[in-house]
Amino acid sequence: MAVALEVFDAAVARSPDYEAIAAEVGGTLAGWICWGPTPCTVGTWDLYWMAVDPGLQGSGVGTALLSEMEARLRGRARLVVVETAGRPDYLPTRQFYESRGYTAAARIPDYYEAGDDLVVYTKHLT
Repeated sequence: MAVALEVFDAAVARSPDYEAIAAEVGGTLAGWICWGPTPCTVGTWDLYWMAVDPGLQGSGVGTALLSEMEARLRGRARLVVVETAGRPDYLPTRQFYESRGYTAAARIPDYYEAGDDLVVYTKHLT
């Protein structure tokens, strides 16, 4: 949670390292997404964080946020990179990215802790 708040605060402060947008449903914050250019690369951007209210997951909020990020990156980014966990409870997250055209490009075993792999997804933007 502390890392999410740090990234959120930097994005809200308009840090050149982060861009972010939020989604509202019925005037209430439903989710947000934050991304930024990957240092030392040409045209590679990281999706740093995306969160959707658990009660609204599956309603299209995450898809709308991801689609808007990709639209804003077209013409600037050639590759988007997303890192997530490999634990069983993150299976819906991995399926979310896969169903939206992201490909599992790497897996580092025991990255976060024993039994919790890092899974890296990528998507080429045209």
